[in-house]
Amino acid sequence: MRGEHAGYACGAALGFLGDLIAADPRRGHPVAAFGRAAAAVERRLWRDHRGRGAAHAVLCAGGAAAGAALLERAVRHRRGARVALTAATVWAVLGGTSLGREARAVGGALEAGDLDVARERLPHLCGRDPEALDGPQMARAVVESVAENTSDAVVGALVWGAFGGVPGLVAFRAVNTLDAMVGHKSARYRRFGWAAARLDDVAGWPGSRLTAALTVLAGPGRRGALAAWRADGGAHPSPNAGPVEASFAGALGVRLGGTLAYGGRVEHRPVLNGAGRPPEVADIERAVRLSRRVSALALVATVAGRLTVGAVRHGIAGGRGTNGRKRR
Repeated sequence: MRGEHAGYACGAALGFLGDLIAADPRRGHPVAAFGRAAAAVERRLWRDHRGRGAAHAVLCAGGAAAGAALLERAVRHRRGARVALTAATVWAVLGGTSLGREARAVGGALEAGDLDVARERLPHLCGRDPEALDGPQMARAVVESVAENTSDAVVGALVWGAFGGVPGLVAFRAVNTLDAMVGHKSARYRRFGWAAARLDDVAGWPGSRLTAALTVLAGPGRRGALAAWRADGGAHPSPNAGPVEASFAGALGVRLGGTLAYGGRVEHRPVLNGAGRPPEVADIERAVRLSRRVSALALVATVAGRLTVGAVRHGIAGGRGTNGRKRR
């Protein structure tokens, strides 16, 4: 059992390093392949009905997790293969480096004053209507997206990996991908995507709280991050994006939230850290650096947590005899 937890720790660290070095490929990414498969299942199952949407979520996320569990079981007695499988899975499900790359691409265009290029790049990062945004509004959108996706693309996956190994990593990424595909409140997905959205809320809860806590620890404005999290984290319509975006806003000293255009509709969201200043282009780089620090701390925290649990379980097992009775 101790070897299993140590193997996961080694694999997670290697996968995290792989994401830093290689990031996501432009083509042939496993998550993109899952998305294509989920879209094919949707074409067969779609009806304007919650039950059909629930079946879609269970088939896609459950199927991906089951396949991962079979792979993990197949290599459970080969330590090297187990470490390699964990490393490959962590690399596949993490998106921190790609997140920073896309954020910096928009920031670079804004810094050069090229709003057309910035608008062209923004959809790679978030689903807002770029034509409705000026430079400062795009800077705000990027900072908010970096904050939210630090949880969704990095910390949440590491949390579920620590809990459930390779199946936990895959299940979290599958649920998160399904939410991005069908979990929004458009006419087509209001009912069909309901199950995926609720499942994502549940899966994202622990990662978002850890992200907010680590932002308080790693951010340049610790008191501001904690105060904004406490005051405004619950005001956001998303139970998981709220704590993360509020803590980032407080840590960076900026004001997030407010009116936005998303998916063909206008939303008026609560302001987060109202005492802060409007985001500027330079805050994009600050947000990316904060995201990197939070991600690294999340790796340390989740790996340490898994190793600690493994040591405690080993100690409890060692305190019992071979017949299950406690040693005296």
